[in-house]
Amino acid sequence: MKNIISINKKASFNYSLSDFFICGIQLKGAEIKSIRSKKINITDAYCIIEKGEVFIKNMDITQYKFCQEESYNPKRLRKLLLTKTEIKKIKRNLDEKGMTLIPYKIFINEKGFAKLEVALGKGKKIYDKRESLKERDAKLEINRKKREK
Repeated sequence: MKNIISINKKASFNYSLSDFFICGIQLKGAEIKSIRSKKINITDAYCIIEKGEVFIKNMDITQYKFCQEESYNPKRLRKLLLTKTEIKKIKRNLDEKGMTLIPYKIFINEKGFAKLEVALGKGKKIYDKRESLKERDAKLEINRKKREK
């Protein structure tokens, strides 16, 4: 059973997502307590690869209210914990034009660890986004008609 903390809804709207990877996050101090209390924002976050390691930038984890650390940076660079084969696969896909690695979902697993689900995505054009909106509206309309019956 997963305890979902946050989902990046912009990711599925702005990108067509293909491959998903679940990875750990290297956290410091009381950051896990902030994540468990849902004080996290991943909508503006993005992933980069440097020297064979994957990092996440702009993931905003608000400082835990009982933590007294003065030099706390909520948007610091955090390392993602992936295997070498997964990193190679991601790197191979990122070399294609238009591909990017997007944080999609953060959750707490059965053991109590914070996990991040990242996805490989290709940016959608404006007409693709309009098509997504039309599909969503059609599904809502169908559901409304079912409820009315």
